Amino acid sequence: MTTIENDFLKVSIRNKGGEMTSLYNKVSGTEHVWQGDPMIWPWHAPNLFPVVGGLINNELLVDGKAYKMERHGFNRQSELLLIESDEVCARFSLPYSDHTLEVYPFKFDFQVLYDLIENALRVTYKVVNHQHDTIYFSVGGHPAFNVPFNKGENYEDYYLEFEVEEKLEKHLLSAEGFFTGETEPVALDGKKLHLTRDMFIKDAMVFKKPRSREVIIKSDKHDQTISVEFPHFNYLGIWAKPGADFLCIEPWLGCADTEGKHVDISHKEAIQKLKHGHVFEAAFYISI
Repeated sequence: MTTIENDFLKVSIRNKGGEMTSLYNKVSGTEHVWQGDPMIWPWHAPNLFPVVGGLINNELLVDGKAYKMERHGFNRQSELLLIESDEVCARFSLPYSDHTLEVYPFKFDFQVLYDLIENALRVTYKVVNHQHDTIYFSVGGHPAFNVPFNKGENYEDYYLEFEVEEKLEKHLLSAEGFFTGETEPVALDGKKLHLTRDMFIKDAMVFKKPRSREVIIKSDKHDQTISVEFPHFNYLGIWAKPGADFLCIEPWLGCADTEGKHVDISHKEAIQKLKHGHVFEAAFYISI
């Protein structure tokens, strides 16, 4: 386990998936990351690569060949290397290997960088192309934040505040986790989306290209907040296991397959393309 900290935050990250397991608010004495109860949802804040969401038949199609690939890709199950760290910064790397080439036929280096900037944690995804031609991939964050923040509070005391007023439409998912092609409006109270225990009974709410590039978890009962700013990400998922005391805020560059559209990776919706010798970088920020 690797720990970084400053006067505001103490962050713990494990090598498995380069996953943050703790975001401790030193000012309020609050643990903000879900602690991964295996009976409910065993993760904390997985990093998604090289796909986001589910694939039809759990297969990734590349140049006419099918490769077995689980939902959200293999990074979250992989052991990453800690390649750099100091008091406020840690960088993890997943380089391509014989094992990754069996399920994803591209030569890459996927890196996750955490660094503290006063009361904010910056999470940066970096992909280096070691292939002799273009590689295709998706990346995304999946941090789960404890809601409510404090004992004795109710989930329904909380809401998600968008940066600007939105006309939101969620893109509906099938029972298997694929887009159906249908949408449904989501009513906001001004910029507020009030949290309820049953709002995720039909899986995540996925918003494509929202105008807002920041959302904030707030409460009607106090002024503690958690902000997630995602300037480089065009898709946003929000989700929780129904009835569980957390909320996932998920900035994505990529998404699940659509029913009846099992296409080559190069034609997947929101896929990222990286030419030979080039480097991809995208970051989001978590602030207290």
